[in-house]
Amino acid sequence: MSAVNARQPQLSLSECLADLAVDALIDEADLSPKPGLVDKRGSGAHTDLHLGLMHASALSLWPCFKAMADAALEHGAVSLALREAIGQIGRAGEAEMLRVTDGVNTHRGAIWALGLLTAAAALDARSLGAGDVTLRAARLALLNDRRAPVNGDSHGARVCRLYGVRGAREEAQLGFPAVTQQALPQLQRSRESGAGEQNARLDALLAIMTTLTDTCVLYRAGLAGLSSMQSGARAVLKAGGCASLEGRRRLRELDYDMLRLRASPGGAADLLAASLFLDRLQPALHAQIGSV
Repeated sequence: MSAVNARQPQLSLSECLADLAVDALIDEADLSPKPGLVDKRGSGAHTDLHLGLMHASALSLWPCFKAMADAALEHGAVSLALREAIGQIGRAGEAEMLRVTDGVNTHRGAIWALGLLTAAAALDARSLGAGDVTLRAARLALLNDRRAPVNGDSHGARVCRLYGVRGAREEAQLGFPAVTQQALPQLQRSRESGAGEQNARLDALLAIMTTLTDTCVLYRAGLAGLSSMQSGARAVLKAGGCASLEGRRRLRELDYDMLRLRASPGGAADLLAASLFLDRLQPALHAQIGSV
């Protein structure tokens, strides 16, 4: 049962947003079969991750997301002060995540994406359309957090320099185009075609993978691995998506390629969680706290 439904009478706006963010992370982890990623079948291309660890990591981030929403409510508008507040909260949330996972990076990228979206949603709960929320998130992401440590040696930073591609920061600064232009439209199309919710979510993940320069894949498998991910995802959708027999065959081929290359599309997974958060944001908030 969703935490939102279980605690319905007591939820504040910040609590509801934190629940939605954690639910999105857990639903992304549980979604199966995902090519190269941790899911209910196993650890995918990873040797240090498993589904239980992903769940524990997601749950550990609830206070972080609530605090970001609270900070947005306190500041009331996009500002440098808010950007630096959520940056500090995010770093504390990452430290707690690493404590829970014994040092394994499970959701660093998701803290960035979902943290921005949670704060952006809290800034104006009367304007919760995906385009409106991602625009506010982009305005926050464009501000320079002066307190952020310089981290040019992260895997993502190295890959961005080496290949001249944009990473998670730039994706947010552009307003999450992989979410608004790829995942959410595909999610709606697949639902309307009768694909079923799990297949629709898988199709949304694949839609992200068709165009995303996923730095997780680039780091592990280079440009050849990225090309394999993008072309394989396109092949699944072209074959009819995950609800079709031919689409499922193509999905197995893509999964095999990702496992062979030891490439896990972690960036795409983070953006799928962001997509699920935005998809349910408006109806869930209105159901919990009424029209705001």
